[in-house]
Amino acid sequence: MGQKVLLNSKEVNIILHRLACQLIENHTNFENSVLIGIQPRGIYLAERISKILEEEYHLQKIKLGALDITFYRDDFRRSDKPLEANKTKIDFIVEDKRVVFIDDVLYTGRSIRAALTAIQSFGRPKDIELLTLIDRRFSRHLPIQPDYNGRQVDSINEEKVKVHWKENEGEDAVYVINK
Repeated sequence: MGQKVLLNSKEVNIILHRLACQLIENHTNFENSVLIGIQPRGIYLAERISKILEEEYHLQKIKLGALDITFYRDDFRRSDKPLEANKTKIDFIVEDKRVVFIDDVLYTGRSIRAALTAIQSFGRPKDIELLTLIDRRFSRHLPIQPDYNGRQVDSINEEKVKVHWKENEGEDAVYVINK
């Protein structure tokens, strides 16, 4: 099993700032917009983007939530081991808001499909956008594309893309791992 560095810490930081700027261009003051990290790994990216928007671009009161999609996935009954749900934390209204789903890696599109179903339990958003750090564009099973994208990766299905966050793994980096 080998791995290669796709993005180092400096490159991740540059991409995070670019994504934050793209969000500002389309959402201005975020008055009618909310950011929702898809559990489990999208929340790290969502928290980082929110922090950049607040601390470096001085936007006030960014609404940030976390959405668990475990039991909305179409494959949740196929696992041999018991599933553990993550926390959903949405303490604001999504009805008629511009929702930005945030996830670290877009692979088959099934997680995003599950998120589209799960968010309906909280109301009907005005519109929904998708922000991803990594888009594995040739691996899609569903017609889902990101609106904001850090980097596209043309990896084969036997390869895995792993995002490391400073808060979790002690470093910001993205690796392509050969199984």
